[in-house]
Amino acid sequence: MNNIEIQYHRTPHTEFILGSYQEALCLLDFRYRKMRQTVDSRLRRGLSAAFIEKDNPLLRQTREQLDEYLGGERKKFDLPLKMVGSDFQQSVWNALMEIPFGETASYLDLAKTINHERAVRAVANANGANAISIIIPCHRIIGSNGELVGYGGGLPMKKKLLDLEKSRHSNLAFDF
Repeated sequence: MNNIEIQYHRTPHTEFILGSYQEALCLLDFRYRKMRQTVDSRLRRGLSAAFIEKDNPLLRQTREQLDEYLGGERKKFDLPLKMVGSDFQQSVWNALMEIPFGETASYLDLAKTINHERAVRAVANANGANAISIIIPCHRIIGSNGELVGYGGGLPMKKKLLDLEKSRHSNLAFDF
């Protein structure tokens, strides 16, 4: 059986779980989110792999880049990714990565981007199933009315991430 090598990464406001599979990042998520078991099961099943707690160069690089992002020093990540999900989910996640740093979009905007305008609910579900948060920036999705809507890390964390990105131009760092 293959392994997904995982590590935990604590910041002052949250704890992440990171995972790599064959030298690609397959997991960067909030350790204590409600969908933790669902996401982990999809990864194990999709990769025919088991979780093993082990560090490696990619996970160290991920922690470094994540800390740089949270410190306001990084806008883009440069890490190999392995997305595990249906073709539809992957199309949503690829579209999410096209939303520029510091900008937001709605579920409807995202559905239109992937040419499935009537699939807003399915787009929302795919967004919620994202296993590589922050790098695949599901936090940039807001409600059509401009309100903050569901987020695996919780709405306070979503607000912090959006505020961090909006303030980046003034070089403010946040205490994550």
